[in-house]
Amino acid sequence: MANATDTAPIALSGREKVFSVISKASGWLDALGFSWLVPILRMIAGDSPRAQLAELKRVLLVPLLGILAFLLAWGVLAPKVETSLGAVPGPVEVWEQAGNLWDDHTREREKAAAFYERQDQRNEKLVAAGKEPKFRTYTGKPTYLDQIVTSLLTVGLGFGIATLIAVPLGIGSGLSKTFNGAINPLIQIFKPVSPLAWLPIVTMIISATYATPYDWMPKSLLISAVTVTLCSMWPTLINTALGVASVDKDLMNVGRVLQLPTSRTITRVVLPSALPLIFTGLRLSLGVGWMVLIAAEMLAQNPGLGKFVWDEFQNGSSQSLAKIMVAVLTIGIIGFMLDRLMFALQRAFTFSANR
Repeated sequence: MANATDTAPIALSGREKVFSVISKASGWLDALGFSWLVPILRMIAGDSPRAQLAELKRVLLVPLLGILAFLLAWGVLAPKVETSLGAVPGPVEVWEQAGNLWDDHTREREKAAAFYERQDQRNEKLVAAGKEPKFRTYTGKPTYLDQIVTSLLTVGLGFGIATLIAVPLGIGSGLSKTFNGAINPLIQIFKPVSPLAWLPIVTMIISATYATPYDWMPKSLLISAVTVTLCSMWPTLINTALGVASVDKDLMNVGRVLQLPTSRTITRVVLPSALPLIFTGLRLSLGVGWMVLIAAEMLAQNPGLGKFVWDEFQNGSSQSLAKIMVAVLTIGIIGFMLDRLMFALQRAFTFSANR
């Protein structure tokens, strides 16, 4: 009997620790889009199945039903719409083309591996004969997965440049009413400009200033990236300025009393307080940049998802429409994943997101 009394608090403490770990993990799971795992983990840990099943229904079953209803409506209505390329493909046809694109990628990788294997064999013979080996890069067509990687690199470059420009300008705008008054009209003028308007200007400027491009930075990629920068920097700039201007005045006064230099005031006082709004701006900018990228790649002919969509539209084969829809779904899924990634980073680096 004494043993049971002694061990009961230990068992309760262990259960509380498990629920504490699940509660801490729930925020990260929600940020990454896996909030439906929380009720499952709670049920496994011994929580009330009835309450957790109700939560599981809300976060998993209802969204799944919505997706299934969409797929059903798509499958029923799509064959009834005729286009110049034939009937609109349903979910089954789109899934088949996704599989075909994967098979194309696999075959292209096999060709590349065979090419390098033959090259190694030739070079071994050249070395054995006392001659210099010759190395060439495989120049096969980029596959669908290659184009996805190119689009991610392009939006990453454009978003990075936008962040490096927008955050300092936003900090200056938030700290100085004079500076804010000077750049605010420019923000309001350039913020609504379409990427289709920026692209010809960017193309001409880069063509004139970047006449001999590097192999690792093609001209078309840089054009797309700069266009993304010009269209995506504004949400970050505006939210950074708002976050800096909203910093508690008492904190700023403490910095003045301690006679902190401006750089330390910004890094120790301003940025920690403004980070939640800065990350909100970064999430918005990344979403805008990802949308702008597709149009930029179409017109700049940068070998990414935008160019893939344009090429398939120009191709006009019976499979083109299904491949375009694969690209549309891919763009949406990647956009969702990028947003979840930024939200997870926001939780990691800001206090307010972790409360």
